[in-house]
Amino acid sequence: MSELDVQVPTTFDPFADAKAEDSGAGSKEYVHIRVQQRNGRKSLTTVQGLKKEFSYNKILKDLKKEFCCNGTVVQDPELGQLDTKLNHG
Repeated sequence: MSELDVQVPTTFDPFADAKAEDSGAGSKEYVHIRVQQRNGRKSLTTVQGLKKEFSYNKILKDLKKEFCCNGTVVQDPELGQLDTKLNHG
């Protein structure tokens, strides 16, 4: 009998390349935009996760002018993060 070369497969990680490229775990920062439907045509849009270097009031002013709506900057009491809320009507 001849001896066969047997290779035991190792565990395959399909995300190994992505982990190698992304040195810091969780280093990507995302901006979350949520649209909540209210009564009829009215809706509420929440923008969360903007960097602290940005001026929230200037961004809000431009968004309000662009979309012809009302809005406010809100400090989240639990997370301490700032949200921008737009009221469409």
